[in-house]
Amino acid sequence: MKAAELRQKSNTELGQELLSLNKALFGLRMQLATQQLSNNSQLNKVRRDIARVKTILTEKGAQQ
Repeated sequence: MKAAELRQKSNTELGQELLSLNKALFGLRMQLATQQLSNNSQLNKVRRDIARVKTILTEKGAQQ
């Protein structure tokens, strides 16, 4: 997910995206705990996507 794509979304869409990413992160953490996660790099990708969404939300909040 690119930052340019996120900047085009509204705040409500970004909130929904953040919620779905947090759910995905929780699922990945559970898979890691039960040793079912085969690709550990997915955790870092989801964490970075969450950080991107939060950054964009903060930027949009500062502009208003």
